[in-house]
Amino acid sequence: MFDFGADDRQRRQGESIVPMINVVFLLLIFFLMSARLVPPAPFETAPPQADAAEPATGDMLHLSAAGDLAFGDLRGEAVFAALAARPVGAGPLVIRADAGVEAAALARIAARLTAEGRGPLRLVTVPR
Repeated sequence: MFDFGADDRQRRQGESIVPMINVVFLLLIFFLMSARLVPPAPFETAPPQADAAEPATGDMLHLSAAGDLAFGDLRGEAVFAALAARPVGAGPLVIRADAGVEAAALARIAARLTAEGRGPLRLVTVPR
């Protein structure tokens, strides 16, 4: 009679998990390389609604409902100094303003930025 169990034991001892580990590492590298790592927003904002919302890309200027400004790690008036150091042809400046911010405050900031040559400006909106 044949002992089929002996072959299975030898085969199990010879099997390697190295190919499975290689696949796991390749998947890990793939997901790390394809992920978009974005720094968190300095404060929570709910953008205004519009009929058509386009994705905005570029340097992000945050404006809270209370009128607080943030650009990267900078807050308040330091934002304008950092924006002045930004290259002129760096692309659009994206403003992520809260829907509760007054239109006059947003207009004052936009006027100051365009007067300093920091345009074009884009406003982040969400679809209705």
